[in-house]
Amino acid sequence: MADLSAARLNMVESQVRTQDVTDVRIQDAMRTILRENFMPEGKAYLAYADIEVEQAPGRWLLKPRDVSKLLQALKPMPGERCLAINAPYAAAVIETMGVSDVERLDGADLTQVKPEAYDLIVVEGAVGRAPEAWLGGLALGGRLGVVEREGTVGQAVLYVRAEDGIGRRDLFDCFPPVLAGFEKRPGFAL
Repeated sequence: MADLSAARLNMVESQVRTQDVTDVRIQDAMRTILRENFMPEGKAYLAYADIEVEQAPGRWLLKPRDVSKLLQALKPMPGERCLAINAPYAAAVIETMGVSDVERLDGADLTQVKPEAYDLIVVEGAVGRAPEAWLGGLALGGRLGVVEREGTVGQAVLYVRAEDGIGRRDLFDCFPPVLAGFEKRPGFAL
């Protein structure tokens, strides 16, 4: 395998730092984690490209820019409990940032989430709308970072559980493919 260390450093300098990702913990983690280890066999050369990469059929990793901006909005802190849904690379970054309690959900059913158990939930790939099971998995003060997409443009969003309910804030536009099974279903209209 080719040495991709220069590409990794260039990814942080050109795709992360230039997008106002100022959390040096994210930058440092992304400089050290071998993103190529999360690529499908024979696709390591795509690890540092400015594209989404299909890591398994219907499952996508976000662009480095998008995952770094989403993580910055989530503000992971040591001592928090995190659920990484279809997010092996994001999970590795969060662990490198000092969050030691990271659970991964990569199986067939990505909605099997424990209620009110997580301080952070991060999702790589887009969904039509965040499922209620994910919102229900947020502990008080918990944050969910996900891309919601219907049509050509997606919106990275941050959900936060407070005592009076769950709030939602738009973060930035992005264009990742929708995860298989999470397409927005059209409703009935007259």
